[in-house]
Amino acid sequence: MTSSFSSSDFAGNNFLQGVFFLADIKIVEVLFALLVFVVIHSLRQKKRQGLPIWPFVGMLPSLVSGLRTDMYEWITGVLCTQNGTFTFKGPWFTNLNCVVTSDPRNLEYLLKTKFSNFPKGEYFRNTVRDLLGNGIFNADDEIWQRQRKTASIEFHSAKFRHLTTESLLELVHSRLLPVLEDSVQQSILIDLQDILLRLTFDNVCMIAFGVDPGCLRPGLPEIPFAQAFEAATEATVKRFVIPTFIWKAMRYLNLGSEKELKQSIKGVDEFAEEVIRTRKKELSLQTEDKKQRSDLLTVFMGLKDEQGQPFSDKFLQDICVNFILAGRDTSSVALSWFFWLLDRTPVVEGRILAEICQILSDRKDCDESKSHRVILPEEVKKMEYLHAALSEALRLYPSVPVDHKEVLEDDVFPDGTVLKKGTKVVYAIYTMGRMEEIWGKDCREYKPERWLRDGRFMSESAYKFTAFNGGPRLCLGKDFAYYQMKFAAASILYRYRVKVVENHPVRPKLALTMYMKHGLKVKLSRRDESELQKYLKMKN
Repeated sequence: MTSSFSSSDFAGNNFLQGVFFLADIKIVEVLFALLVFVVIHSLRQKKRQGLPIWPFVGMLPSLVSGLRTDMYEWITGVLCTQNGTFTFKGPWFTNLNCVVTSDPRNLEYLLKTKFSNFPKGEYFRNTVRDLLGNGIFNADDEIWQRQRKTASIEFHSAKFRHLTTESLLELVHSRLLPVLEDSVQQSILIDLQDILLRLTFDNVCMIAFGVDPGCLRPGLPEIPFAQAFEAATEATVKRFVIPTFIWKAMRYLNLGSEKELKQSIKGVDEFAEEVIRTRKKELSLQTEDKKQRSDLLTVFMGLKDEQGQPFSDKFLQDICVNFILAGRDTSSVALSWFFWLLDRTPVVEGRILAEICQILSDRKDCDESKSHRVILPEEVKKMEYLHAALSEALRLYPSVPVDHKEVLEDDVFPDGTVLKKGTKVVYAIYTMGRMEEIWGKDCREYKPERWLRDGRFMSESAYKFTAFNGGPRLCLGKDFAYYQMKFAAASILYRYRVKVVENHPVRPKLALTMYMKHGLKVKLSRRDESELQKYLKMKN
């Protein structure tokens, strides 16, 4: 009986194990089938939506992949397959959803036609407020209008234009060229992007604060304020690719990039606060017969807010930090890409030099030595080909590669895209320069000639070429930026050959502006008179 019972029990156990085994197989099969269905369904979304949409995480895996390579080229690839507009769907329960567009019709609609319905918005303002506060770059409505009106009056005054040209001339001839000449004499490589950033940083601080931080000096000293400012902008841009609740938690716990941001902003604030204290003291001791300052800080100090009270120190600080962001990175970053493109297209460099040599040869003081020759403002204005070459560099590598708006009320783009209230809109300026529908089949080629008509520079629509924004928010400093870039570029090219180090990696960095991730390592060599004569003959 014992033997019989044991045998029966054994058989029963085997039967049960078999049943469970079969059940396990069926569960695995069901799970596998479900997985295959999810994958196929998600991948099928790619054709219609531009990217696969996965359960829970949405398009986040594709975004992560793009961040690990070249973010801007990744966006370009998606937009070009979606006729210029697609909707990014982030993970569930996050606010990473947005409409991304590079369609000129849509840009004109949001930047001009329905400007009032597309402010910067709460999401953008909250994301960058720790760094930019309520400054012009971040503000909307009355706060923005008041700052822009005041800045516009100042930017267009003869006194301010004289200040900017004089300060630039001093910086280029007393600092930039000596630093470049020192690298030639020592036969050392330099990071041209770093040097150009120092140039524009000193220049914009003089304009915004009336203070010279002295970044561009022999030995290239490290300036705490400049380092803190750059670190703060890098940490701020990370917030745009991190769900808000995560970076806010990191800020609360003082962790990671938020800890770095807090430390960097402290350095920026300390510098700004000291400048404001010093300026107030100077103004209180200033007599009426003493020469008035023309910097933006002093101008805003003389104004009142809506209640008739002087602006707070915090507001003055926000204004200056915003103008430094707008004026420092844009010109220097554009010049860096410009010199890199010239290295790859020597024929363009030759035509620029031929133009410069021709303009300078028309002078009466043409006997003046090349090394001491100062290019005059009226000569800078005549450099049409150089203007075209810089515009072409900005078309391909805009200083601000993407920008952001928010939908105030339900709307519809000209291309038919439905926009719900609160939707975030990202317009991809980098992508616009690479769309055949806008610039033709040669859109990825560097061709300054596309900007010229009978040898004269012809500008394009701000909604086709959006490097300086468009509509009511068109960049106030556009004319000065071109003058700054043309003056610096011509002064360098006339004296030196700029050769990028072989195999130097050049790719954009994920930041508010389009830095080169590894800088621009170059070697300079002097041009001699015979070489300049050769270029002069080319023009003639």
